Amino acid sequence: MQRLKINSPNVLFLSMLGIGFFPYASGTLASIATIPLLYLLLKLNLSFYVFIPVFIFITIFAIYFSHQAQIKYEKHDPSWIVIDEFLGLMITYPFISKTSFFHVIIVFILFRFFDIIKIWPASYFDKKVTHGMGIILDDLVSGLMAGGVYWTATWVPWLSF
Repeated sequence: MQRLKINSPNVLFLSMLGIGFFPYASGTLASIATIPLLYLLLKLNLSFYVFIPVFIFITIFAIYFSHQAQIKYEKHDPSWIVIDEFLGLMITYPFISKTSFFHVIIVFILFRFFDIIKIWPASYFDKKVTHGMGIILDDLVSGLMAGGVYWTATWVPWLSF
């Protein structure tokens, strides 16, 4: 097993500039760190056509570097890799219908709930897919679930807030 180099560009990317090395709740901290960017994108009303290619590009790099980290450091889903939390919360962007900090917090809470509980198919990716794709996909599925629940709650008249 190679020694982890915190100043490595790949490690900095995967740990979100070191957030992943916090001793407690690093995934939650990474999600909290994502909130301002998500809110900014909503305020700027970033086009879906700009968001999706950038999101896919970051996701591909995250999968590749996560896989390489698992091999290099001989550990399945190292806890310091938190880029998956960033991606999981960011995938909710297209679902958010209101440019409100309150709505971003609601989506954050939903994402953390689904990420922690790991309802199928997120649990499948978390447990059965052992390469870098598994690290990322369970959070993307959790983010899609959070986005779907949020969207339903805001568009169904008797649930909307």
